[in-house]
Amino acid sequence: MSKPKTKTDAALAAAEEQHVGDPGRVEVLRRARRFKASWIELGESLSQVRRSGDFKRWGYSSFEDYARLELHLRQETADKLVGSFMFLKKSAPEVLGRDGLTQSIPSYQAVDFLRRAEEMDDAPEEAVSALRTRVIEEGAGLPSVVRQFRDVVFPVDEREKRDRDVSALLNVAKRLRELLDETRIVPKKLAAEVGENLDRLLEIVKAAAERAA
Repeated sequence: MSKPKTKTDAALAAAEEQHVGDPGRVEVLRRARRFKASWIELGESLSQVRRSGDFKRWGYSSFEDYARLELHLRQETADKLVGSFMFLKKSAPEVLGRDGLTQSIPSYQAVDFLRRAEEMDDAPEEAVSALRTRVIEEGAGLPSVVRQFRDVVFPVDEREKRDRDVSALLNVAKRLRELLDETRIVPKKLAAEVGENLDRLLEIVKAAAERAA
């Protein structure tokens, strides 16, 4: 057993020792420890555990509790791992045989993004096809594919975009206003001038939000 590197890794290692008499359970724990290097192995095990219901035999009332309490995985992460593995198994099984050295293995986050795009009924076919190439063939990471394809395959309507921009501006402006009141780094005169401009900005943004409501 490799030496634990973090608190979570140490907890998983301790659980391995605790359940040494149950090889299946230990194997999932080991794969959880190797998660960052080989998410496909963990996704496969998690899909098997959820399908078989073994988590009940191990004392957990739900798959989500098992993933969170024993493997230290958030529900969202566990769901993405399972969903991404099952998607590759059905839609791109050749990826499951890659070694990660001679052929890259796409991240589960990028695969999840592709999976959701392919499930969209109205996503442009050309964009989804290009996205698939970027993820499956080129192994592009999530930040890259999100920048390139999010607005095309997951378009945001104008009202939602406006609401999001208003919320972001209000949060940033309020926080900066608070920092200016607290800090001694910025000269008082300059802080007062910037503060006044921020107050005007907040009034304009709030007024715009009220008119659009």
